Parts: sequence; structure tokens; C-alpha cells
Amino acid sequence: MKFKFTNFILIGFVCLSVCAFTVIQKKRGDGPPAKFIDSANMDLSVKPGDDFFEYANGTWIKNNPIPAKETRWGSFGILAQDNTNKLLSLLGEVGETTHPKGSLEQRVGDLYASGMDTLAIEKKGFTPIKPELDRIDKISDLNGVIHEVVFERTHGEGSPLFGFGVGADAKHTTKNIANFGQGGTTLPDRDNYLKANPRNQKIQAAYKNYIVSLFTLTGATNDEAAKNAATIFTIETALAKAQLSRVQLRDPKVTYNKFTVADFSSTTPHLNWVALMPEMKVPGQDSVLVDEPGFFKSEDSLLAATPIDDWKVYLKWSILKGSAGALSSAFVKASFDYSSALSGQKIQTPRNERIARIVDGGEGELLGQLYVAKYFSPAAKQYMVDLVNNLKATLGERIQNVTWMSDETKARALKKLAAFTVKIGYPDKWQTYEGLVIDRNDYFGNLKRLSEWRYNYGVSQINKPVDKKRWGMTPPTVNAYYNPTNNEIVFPAGILQFPFFDFGADDAVNYGGIGAVIGHEMTHGFDDEGRQYDGDGTLRDWWTKADADQFKERTDKVVAQYNAFTILDTLHVNGKLTLGENLADLGGLNVSYAAFKKTKEGQSNKKIDGFTPDQRFFLSWAQVWRSSQRPEAAAQRILTDPHSPEQYRAGAPVTNIDAWYAAFNVQPGDKMYKKPEDRIHVW
Repeated sequence: MKFKFTNFILIGFVCLSVCAFTVIQKKRGDGPPAKFIDSANMDLSVKPGDDFFEYANGTWIKNNPIPAKETRWGSFGILAQDNTNKLLSLLGEVGETTHPKGSLEQRVGDLYASGMDTLAIEKKGFTPIKPELDRIDKISDLNGVIHEVVFERTHGEGSPLFGFGVGADAKHTTKNIANFGQGGTTLPDRDNYLKANPRNQKIQAAYKNYIVSLFTLTGATNDEAAKNAATIFTIETALAKAQLSRVQLRDPKVTYNKFTVADFSSTTPHLNWVALMPEMKVPGQDSVLVDEPGFFKSEDSLLAATPIDDWKVYLKWSILKGSAGALSSAFVKASFDYSSALSGQKIQTPRNERIARIVDGGEGELLGQLYVAKYFSPAAKQYMVDLVNNLKATLGERIQNVTWMSDETKARALKKLAAFTVKIGYPDKWQTYEGLVIDRNDYFGNLKRLSEWRYNYGVSQINKPVDKKRWGMTPPTVNAYYNPTNNEIVFPAGILQFPFFDFGADDAVNYGGIGAVIGHEMTHGFDDEGRQYDGDGTLRDWWTKADADQFKERTDKVVAQYNAFTILDTLHVNGKLTLGENLADLGGLNVSYAAFKKTKEGQSNKKIDGFTPDQRFFLSWAQVWRSSQRPEAAAQRILTDPHSPEQYRAGAPVTNIDAWYAAFNVQPGDKMYKKPEDRIHVW
């Protein structure tokens, strides 16, 4: 079973960072760091116009190597560790005492305690999954294979072959609808299967070794396990060939394909969705959304062409890979050995930290209530409300002043901006996880029940209106997101922490940090994906053709700028994959700077710690992205991450902002210098 807990409702949001790190907000009066912009962390031997990221962060990076248990290290990682320590304190308090059965404290505390009971987990070995493996052994035909796929999904045991969820219909956003998506593979990206290069060959070898390890741990011989690995890799490669690329999946018009259930079934002769939908606990549906119909046609053919015994191996693998982290130490080690080959992580994260993340991911709105009560202040929420209103007004002014857009489209853009919903801190209505049973002595069972509960909750929403009060992140998360179908921007409590925000910091620091984050999420509403949704969140074209052409002309320049960047000497950033985030970084920084210039500090020239207000604003932005990462992780992120590497998030947007040139006296001949006519202006 795949024990990875996220909000089941598919909301398709775009967020600030690929990593949902968590932090604890500093209370007023705790005292700020000695300096918010500290030159001791900078490399002043580097000209800011040659390498702004290195200038702003170089000495810190040199003096702070990546810890062995991390794949990258920087501002986010420090905040993540700080928050993890505090979550562990909360979990320790509730996990060490007895609470009334079914209470918030009992379910949070006992889930954590069960995960920390390594003696009991070790004693059980792989016995928790033996019933599942034995059940698969009894399959005798293709119908048995298909029913097993459905059974695993509906019973919290796995998600083989395809993705499935429930979410808003992008063209009827008050209604929930069943969504089918491509899936069935294990490696991070289809290119890991399909592109022959030394790095992918290394990853494939590590993956096959992982398969062998888990099967031998359940009693298979080495030869049997090696044969299983070859079978699984062959099936998954065929599925990968049928999948759309990550760039193709970014276009919501490409992935919006509505079928009646009967018509969808007619495209897949062996997958009778009319019969399967009730089995998947969604009876009576007339329509479904399918992100890639061609994938399901190919998958259906593969089902018929592949021997039943091969499918049984594949289905066992679905159980094994999803369960490994919840079984005995040999399974956990094998899982880590594989993941470290992908990421370069040197040692495994301590168990208590891993279990804390499981609790946050699985029962986030229970643990989140404890977090908010102790660490989130009303003053922080009010600060965010005021800042959001300021940024919103400023973005409106910038939309009105753009020269490339017609008045007709401007009016619609302003209407969409006015319709933004803003969520700050934590949900107004907490998820109660009604009916979820947590047993202090049954870690594996807890995770299975939690996974099954989430599935059942998701499908229970199918005939109900979209609940726009739901959140897609837990309160302690240091991240933020824009959800296009809700037309909402969401800022969990955890992001209100230095370097994003501090009550003791000057406006330049806060606007360069949290202000740019707010602007980033707002701009997502008008990036290449978000602009395709109107103020109601409906996927609908509200642009004139001339304005859309003007927008594309500018965004093509952003694609070209980022395509030119490389990491590890030869790997190029994918400007199309990262376009939405790059536009949000550029727009967010522009909007926040314009809002900052309305403040008293923004209108002054008074230096603090030797830096002018404008310098502090841009340095605050750069230190948010202070980070270094292992080569393996960097290479994998180029392939899978819609965010650009941190050094380019810090350095690329500023090259398009005139004020940055003035602040640091960037001149022709400096490596980052762009002629005024080459600077890209969108929002």
C-alpha cells in the first residue's frame, strides 16, 4: 500500500516550493536574529552583477555543508528542522500519556507511538502484507487482475495502473467529478525509463536491485526476484511510453477530457468502467474526466497482451513498494538504499522525524490544531491580511498600467483579481477524520486504515458541492499555493517565519520575503496555466486573441531565458516545465517591490547594516533561496520539478527589474547585465 498521505480531493494547485517544509512561527518578543541581512553570509568578493546568488549567499553556503541526512540544505532546510523539533515536542507530549479513545490527542499521540514501537514492528517482519500477497497468488484470469487493482485502491493498499481521485470539474467548478489520470510507474519520471544515458542507467539498476531486495525479503530466490524485476520493469516501461510528458500535462486544455462512463468504457474494452465504478465506490456517475485518453487505450491493450502471471508479479510489487517503509528494518533499509540512489542522501533521516512527518501528512488537521494553539498568533494573521490587501491593490495597479493588454482583457483580469479568495494560517473548519480508528499497537494497520479512510472520504464527496473551505496543505507547512478552480491563494501558518517574515524585521526584509511570496501566488492566477481560468475558477478563455498573442510573446522570452541556464555543467533547466513558477517569481517580485515603494522605508535612502532599502529588499529575496544540493538530487529535480534551481530563482528575475540594476550599480560588462530593451516585462 502506498502510505503517502495528501489531500484526496484533486485541486491542482501550484505552490511556492516543491518541498512542503514546516516551521514554527517566532512569537513577538522572542527577539530577532542579530541581523536580518548579514554581510558575514555574503561573498563580497563577487560582484552582485556577476552572480547575485553567490554575492548574497556564497560565504554561508561554503560554511554550511549539507548534513548527511539531507539532500539539500539552506533556508528551507533550517526552518524544516526547527519545525520538526517542535512537532516532536508536541508529539512527545501527547504520545506519552493516555487520552480518551477517539480524541484528537489519542489519535495523534497513538499514531506517533505506534510508529516508534520498533520492537513490535520488527517482530512482525512482513507478516502484515502476507494476506495481500496470498490473495494475489489466487488470481487466475484478467478479470481477477482488474478486480485486484480496484481492491487495492479501495482498501488503502496501493494505486496500480492509473491515478484516480475526486475534485472540482474545471468547467463546472461547484461540482465534484471523478478524475482518472495516467500512472502505474514507480520511477520519478517517464524519461527515467525511456532515455538512455548513464544517469538513467544507474537509476534503473538501483531500482531493479530494490525490487530484488524486497522480493527476496519475502522468500523469493535471487533468480526468481531478478526475473520479477525484469517483468516489472518491462510493464512499467510500456506504461511510461503511453504517458504524456510533464510539459504536456501543464496544459489544462490538453488534460480536460470529459467522457460519459459508457463512452470511456468503449475506449477500453477490457476495462468496463460501467461495472468498475460502483466497485470503486462511485456508483451512478454519468461522466468522468480523463487527463490522457490515449494512455488508457494503451494500458487496456497492455492488459490483454501481458501474461496473467506477469500481472500478479506487478500487483505484488504494488503492495511491496507501498508497504516497505512500514515494515521491519530490512525493508526500510532497502527502501532507503533505493531512494538514496535517486537523491544522494547519505544517511537515513532519524525514525522519530520520519514518523512525525507521517503524522503531519496523515492527520495534518488534528496535529495542526495542536500546532496552531501553541505557535500561531492572531497578530501574525492580521499582518498577513494587511499585507495581502496591499499586494492585491498593487497588482491591480500593475494590470491597469501594462501597455500590451487591451482594456477589455484588463477589465476581466481585474475582475478575476477582485474575486480572489484568501486563506491564511489554518482552516476555518477543521477536518475531524470521523470514523478513523488509531490503535497504539498497530502501526501498519493504522496507516492502512488512514489510507482507506482518505479514499472513502474522497469518494464521499462525489455527489456533493465542492467544499471550498478545504485546504491542500497542513497548517505548519512552509509553503503557499494558488488553486485555479477555487481562484484562491493560501498561506499556511508555517510560512510566517524568518527569512520570509519576522515582526522585528524592517519592511524591506518582509516585502522581499513574505511579500514576494504573496505576489508569487497572486501571479499564478495570471501565469500561462492560471490565466486560462476565469474569476469563478472555470476553465474558460477570457482573453482577446491579440492579448493572448502578446502574452505568449513575452512568456516565450522567459522560456528562452531559463532554457539557457545549466546545472552540473551540462543539464539545462527546462524553461517550458518551469514557466509557471518562473512567471510567478518574476511577477511576485515586481509586485512586492512596487508595494514596498509605498512604505516609509521604501521611500527613504536610510541604510541598515550598510545596505540601502532597495538593496535589502533584493538581498532578502536572494537569501530566501539560499541553498546547496547534492548532484543526484539536482539532476532529478531538473527532470521532475516545475521550479527552477534556487540559484536561478534568486538571480534570474532580478535581471528583468530596472531597480535591481540601480540598487547594485550593475553595468554593461557585468555577467548578469541585460540591455533595457532585453529585460522581460509581463506583469
